[in-house]
Amino acid sequence: MFTHPPHPTESRLWIRNPLAAFTANALDASGGIVVSGGVITEVLAAGQLPSAPVQETFDASGHVLLPGLINTHHHFYQTLTRAWGPVANAPLFPWLQNLYPVWARLKPRDLELATTVALAELLLSGCTTAADHHYLFPDGMEDAIDIEVRAVRALGMRATLTRGSMTLGEDDGGLPPQSTVQAPDVILADSERLIREYHERGDGAVIQIALAPCSPFSVTKEIMAESAALAERHDVRLHTHLAETLDEEDFCREMFGLRTVEYLESVGWLGSRTWLGHGIHFSDAEIAALGAAGTAVAHCPTSNMRLASGTARVLELEDAGVPVGLGVDGSASNDASNMILEARQALYLQRLRYGAQVPVERALGWATRGSSAVLGRSDLGQLAPGMQADLALFRLDGLRFSGSHDPLAALLLCGADRADRVMVGGQWRVVDGQIPGLDVAGLIAEHSAAARKLVAG
Repeated sequence: MFTHPPHPTESRLWIRNPLAAFTANALDASGGIVVSGGVITEVLAAGQLPSAPVQETFDASGHVLLPGLINTHHHFYQTLTRAWGPVANAPLFPWLQNLYPVWARLKPRDLELATTVALAELLLSGCTTAADHHYLFPDGMEDAIDIEVRAVRALGMRATLTRGSMTLGEDDGGLPPQSTVQAPDVILADSERLIREYHERGDGAVIQIALAPCSPFSVTKEIMAESAALAERHDVRLHTHLAETLDEEDFCREMFGLRTVEYLESVGWLGSRTWLGHGIHFSDAEIAALGAAGTAVAHCPTSNMRLASGTARVLELEDAGVPVGLGVDGSASNDASNMILEARQALYLQRLRYGAQVPVERALGWATRGSSAVLGRSDLGQLAPGMQADLALFRLDGLRFSGSHDPLAALLLCGADRADRVMVGGQWRVVDGQIPGLDVAGLIAEHSAAARKLVAG
């Protein structure tokens, strides 16, 4: 399915004179950037030349240059249940109740295919780093995160892979079937194993592990508290779904006697180690509390619109000090894995709430610098010296862009959906709109067959 491209040299590369550049900061990159040793070493204004000789140049005059886009919330396995008829018109709780029995049939090869499809689609959309929330461990799927690690490495991307969990099954008042829940000691032991085997620290980390009990309606308070303690002990991040729907808020009141943020605080999660999937239904006081704690939010506009869950108060969250990034969410509630289109959707949904003055650049910022902050990364999401050379380059020569004038605005307003070039750590991972070495036709055929079999049971 995939053959590795050769490793590039450590030579200095000048990506020269882009059509436009978004740096996610105050720097001017209209003259391009210099890349060496996997990092950005210079950012050049118009007319500036590199400070030392370069061995390679790439003419970017036909490209819009961005930092690599960063996806903060996904469920890779769900690419197998996209646009499934029985849940095409359902809100979250019925959607989950219909899908859980299907997902419980997941096998290792299914997950490998689903993860490869999700990552390839993300990569082709300009995404270089992805967070996945995997909480499904039926019998035979004990090595699910290991499978994801291999797929990420094969595609040459970066990922924060979260060891999710479900402990509150139908028998105890939760939503998931009993076949998908695990005992707390099993969850915690595997979490420690994954941190020990895979978690990388510092600039340039490729794989990071976080701990991610699924949601208030699928885990107990005990596993939430124990996961928080384990994350603090090993200095890794925490992730969960929270405040996605009003049904969830009602569930928290009935099950725990608390609102969602009160629940979060009661289990030791209200802090800067935590990022939350969705974060829609917060009061003013809860937004202030999240901001004071530095708790982050992954905004998932397409999924929120698809399931009619509501609209996150992104501008108010940011104004309160909450780091906000973007997530495509699972490919059974989006039903795509396209980060540049997610930035467009975020722009439009937030304009619907706050007005047309929400700028294009702010949405691009959520997909880059904002998302890097959500994942606790200070080495990604910007074009600046010392940052990782994770880049996305888009051409504007397609029919949909004809007649456009502002290249940055055109990316979102005209609906760019595919990058022409993508670099991760100084290595080209997308060239001329293709992933070198990936047999896309073969992948689609096997993945589609696996999807049909999974749904058929």
